[in-house]
Amino acid sequence: MQSHTNVLLGHGSGGRLSHDLIRDIFIKAFYNPTLAKQTDAALLPVPPGQLAFTTDAFVVNPVFFPGGDIGKLAVAGTVNDLAVAGAKPAYLSASFIIEEGLPIEWLDKITQSMALEAKKAGVLIVTGDTKVVEKGKCDKIFITTTGIGTFTEGFYPIDEKNIMAGDKIIINGSIGDHGMAVMSARNDLNLQIPVVSDCASLNHLVKLVLGQSGDIRFMRDATRGGLGTVLTELCENKEFGILIHEETVPVKESVRGICELLGFDPLYVANEGKIVMVVKSGDADKIVSLLRQQPEGAEAAVIGEIVSNHPGKAWMKTAYGSSRVIDMLSGEQLPRIC
Repeated sequence: MQSHTNVLLGHGSGGRLSHDLIRDIFIKAFYNPTLAKQTDAALLPVPPGQLAFTTDAFVVNPVFFPGGDIGKLAVAGTVNDLAVAGAKPAYLSASFIIEEGLPIEWLDKITQSMALEAKKAGVLIVTGDTKVVEKGKCDKIFITTTGIGTFTEGFYPIDEKNIMAGDKIIINGSIGDHGMAVMSARNDLNLQIPVVSDCASLNHLVKLVLGQSGDIRFMRDATRGGLGTVLTELCENKEFGILIHEETVPVKESVRGICELLGFDPLYVANEGKIVMVVKSGDADKIVSLLRQQPEGAEAAVIGEIVSNHPGKAWMKTAYGSSRVIDMLSGEQLPRIC
């Protein structure tokens, strides 16, 4: 067992300390027969046909925030990237860059959080790597995850080429929760109503939607850049436009209040548990009804539609009856958010 309370440079040396750290922290948390072999490459059974493959890096500050931590975020973020491609997430790798001096207790808490989220999502962490850098060379801990997903029965690749005027735009809940939760933790805001991150793996939710409709035209998780950036990217250089209605976009009052106080636009605040979907008009109501039966979709709503006018542009009808263009986020509204 680990006799040290903090991570040492020796834990990245490849020697006895590295072996002990891998055994006592990572193998213990992520145990499965594939990982336990500790080979340089995991040998994985996969079905024939297409695979979905993604990778992401996580540098959130602070590493612990209301509703989650960097470990939960790393698993959920990668699982969701696979899920919105229409794939069933199956395997993850995890690479850690750790700053010398990080409390072993923190590392254990982070890996346990990853293990719990992986179990909820039904994925296996099958391989990884650990590096330790000198104090001041990184900020506590950075995690890079890579994911593989498969297209088995009930899963199919999402092709946005099928989008057409009249299709409805759905989101599975309120926007801005993650960004404002991290903001409040980073700045020690003493909020009367705490804001909690929406960080969650949504692959089970996506599976339900895919089973309900074979006409899902588009899915994207609205992470950095928020809902506004997803909508802008969706219609950019396309022959269709987007119109959303401000009063239908769910925003918690606590999130709206912080945004107004600090000058943020909720449309561009990061989320880690929200998916934007474009679906055939006739399927919209039943998909929203299905989403609302699940905790991660309780506030699901149709927020707009694909339109034939103003091609290539996203517009929002405001609560006051005016309209404004939704543009892509310029610059970084809130850095180190995921």
